[in-house]
Amino acid sequence: MAINILLWVVQGLLAALFLFAGGMKLVLPLEAMAGPIALPGVFMRFIGVAEVAGALGLVLPSLLRIQPRLTPVAAMGLVIIMIGATILTGTAGPVAMAVFPLVVGVLAGIVAYGRTLTAPISSRVAHA
Repeated sequence: MAINILLWVVQGLLAALFLFAGGMKLVLPLEAMAGPIALPGVFMRFIGVAEVAGALGLVLPSLLRIQPRLTPVAAMGLVIIMIGATILTGTAGPVAMAVFPLVVGVLAGIVAYGRTLTAPISSRVAHA
């Protein structure tokens, strides 16, 4: 029971983080998102869409119990995004700055593992 609550808390925090980060990538002008490594604008918008979709996927399938197996899929997609963010952040500046995306990626991996093996959520159809 405690692991389930912990996973929900982590899912909620990650969803809020990715909803904010992805939303900013979708609404900010491309010039405002210029970083030390120049990334194409279309790619930045794509990452924004992927982050918003991942944020929704972390919470909605399990919350609504409609296809809850999609929650770990969304979490693994966010792990992939955070691997890229960790590498880019580590190569563009001080390695210490790469700790944040690394920790976020690890938390997303914990959600994927937890919702797959430790505390999976059963589908609404399974209870009917």
